[in-house]
Amino acid sequence: MPVTRDEFRRALSRFASGVTVVTAKCEDDQLRGITVSAFSSLSLDPPLVLICIDRRASLHDHLEEGRHFAVNILAEGQEDISHRFASKVPDRFDGLACREGTAGSPLIEGALAAIECRIVHAYPGGDHTILVGEVISTNVSEGKPLLYCQGNYARLA
Repeated sequence: MPVTRDEFRRALSRFASGVTVVTAKCEDDQLRGITVSAFSSLSLDPPLVLICIDRRASLHDHLEEGRHFAVNILAEGQEDISHRFASKVPDRFDGLACREGTAGSPLIEGALAAIECRIVHAYPGGDHTILVGEVISTNVSEGKPLLYCQGNYARLA
C-alpha cells in the first residue's frame, strides 16, 4: 500500500531543520524570496549547495541555470521573517533590512549566514525543482539558528 501524502508529511515533520529564505534579484529587477526548508550542502570541492523549490512558488520560474540566488540562514528570533516569506504578501521586502550581495541577490540583515550562489544545474524532482548552486560568496554571523520541527519553531537549549 502506498504512503499517503499526510503520512509522508507527518514522518518528515519529525526531522528538525534550519529555516532559510532564498532570495534573488530577477531579470525584471524585482526582488523575490521564499522560505525554504529543503536546503543542504552538497560538495566542498567545488563548493555546492542544493535547494528544492516548489514549482508553484512565486520564485520558481525566475530561477534557471546561470542565474543567481542567496540562501539566508535565519537566526533565532527571526520567525517573523520566515512567516513573511512563506506568506502571500505581495512585497515581502517592504521595510525589511537587506543589503545587495555580490551578484545582486538580497542578503537579510541579522541572518546567521548568507550563501550566494550561481545556479549550475536544475533537475526535476516531482512537484519541486532541485537546483544546484555553486557558492560564490559567504557571510557569517554569530548566534543561534532558527529551527523548525513538527510544525513549530524550535530553539537550541
